[in-house]
Amino acid sequence: MNISAFNQMIASRRSIYPRDYKNGKIEEEIIWQILNNAHWAPTHKMTVPWRFKVYAGKGRKGLGRMQAEIYKNVALEEGNFLTAKYENLAKAPLRASHVIMIIMKRSTSVKIREVEEIAAVGCAVQNIYLTANAYGLGGYWSTGGVTYMEPAKEAFGLAEEDRLMGFFYLGKIDMVKVEGKRPPIEDHVEWMSEI
Repeated sequence: MNISAFNQMIASRRSIYPRDYKNGKIEEEIIWQILNNAHWAPTHKMTVPWRFKVYAGKGRKGLGRMQAEIYKNVALEEGNFLTAKYENLAKAPLRASHVIMIIMKRSTSVKIREVEEIAAVGCAVQNIYLTANAYGLGGYWSTGGVTYMEPAKEAFGLAEEDRLMGFFYLGKIDMVKVEGKRPPIEDHVEWMSEI
């Protein structure tokens, strides 16, 4: 393995918004490879808590319609409905080649803290990001829209104890070179050689 190339791949990983995607469908074999790499994420006590629903083709339109209606029902009840947001939720999935719904399926057979299941799903999503980057694809993990709206869980068939953790948008892109911005790592590490 080329360690330098590996380090560069991690450092060059970026969220690329769906508005920057080109038209074009990502090959299904690549989507399966992305999901397979996600499946190799660390998992506490082998609970494998991630679940994915992949929206492609006409399924993206259905996802948009469902999101828009969930938002509309919640927003009208709360008195803060915005037509522009409704329309954006309906159209957003169509900007991507594929949209992967990210779900944390709570283990019922093994006693494990919820935070460990959430962390495992986060690791799976990082593998999705890195694989998309390796293929030269755009990827964006959205936790907006209907992600935290309670009616979304039932609408998408999640159990009460499960969590909807967002939607991962994938699309073809022109080579986007965006400089990464991070403060120095030394500002975030306390080295404990001696106690």
